[in-house]
Amino acid sequence: MTRFASFEERERRLGGSSLVTGTEVQKRSAAGASCVVTTDSESPRLLRQNSHIQSIELRTYVFIDSLQPQLAAYMGTVSQGFLPIPGDACLWMEVSPGMAVHRVTDIALKASNVRLGQMVVERAFGSMALYHRDQSTVLHSGDVVLEAIGSTIEQRNPAEVSWTEVIRAITPDHAVLINRQNRRGSMIEAGMSMFILETEPAGYVLIAANEAEKSSNITLVDVKAVGAFGRLTLAGREGDVEEAAAAAMRAIEMVNRSAAFR
Repeated sequence: MTRFASFEERERRLGGSSLVTGTEVQKRSAAGASCVVTTDSESPRLLRQNSHIQSIELRTYVFIDSLQPQLAAYMGTVSQGFLPIPGDACLWMEVSPGMAVHRVTDIALKASNVRLGQMVVERAFGSMALYHRDQSTVLHSGDVVLEAIGSTIEQRNPAEVSWTEVIRAITPDHAVLINRQNRRGSMIEAGMSMFILETEPAGYVLIAANEAEKSSNITLVDVKAVGAFGRLTLAGREGDVEEAAAAAMRAIEMVNRSAAFR
């Protein structure tokens, strides 16, 4: 009782205002919305948190409407989270700095019932993959994340093609070496044609791989969607590979068509 009696006049409850641990919060009128009460210690923390979220850079935003069987199986081999199945919708996001992917992941998972399939935290970049059978569920989580970081799909980094090539009738030695490398997809056979694609940022190879698989009968050999560059390797008969390569490049063009509005 003595301690409350010693409060200065400015610290007392006056004229419809209230004090909560030193922070004076004005009440709204009866017709207005109720006020949000924060403490002195919370206010700077919330401001810093909002500042950090707003400084997150959106590098890659890739929405895949329906994962194709080979790509879904491949992503399952590299996933440490929930495994995707063919037909699932998928959202792949890459942000900078790398540690920011934890905040982005938290926002996305709390926004809907999406499942977290993969999260990679690198020094400069962080990536995550979300899955759900319902496309709208995945898109909703993506929208909430974009709103939270103050970004839009159009503000994502454009896809730069660092290298692309079709190699026809691959030799046995070349095929054996590729198959012995650290790949988790199918094997390539001697005599097959091979399409290779390298993109920056890395995540865009996923949409290229999915569209390539949709377009023709090819074998998915390798899809690396993390790191500084993304790498896609697929193989098959020459005509099938050329058709798949064209579909992959169209997918990249579609990404850049929206990024052109930045």
